[in-house]
Amino acid sequence: MGVTEDLADELALDVIKYVDATGDDKIVSEIVKLLGATSQTAEEAFLTSMRVRRANISARKLLLERAKAFKEKKEGQDG
Repeated sequence: MGVTEDLADELALDVIKYVDATGDDKIVSEIVKLLGATSQTAEEAFLTSMRVRRANISARKLLLERAKAFKEKKEGQDG
């Protein structure tokens, strides 16, 4: 990735960690507003990274839930 994408992705990762720890999701819109006022390119890269990371988190959660259900079903049939 380029510098813009790397920085935006690093920021997105930090924001997601912050939101997970605090529940303060308002920070996302505040950061988007700040980035948009200073660099539309950075704003777009940040939003893209947030969407991609959140989608990945949701997909991994679904996969883990399905794997857990499969394992429990299989153990129930074996036992």
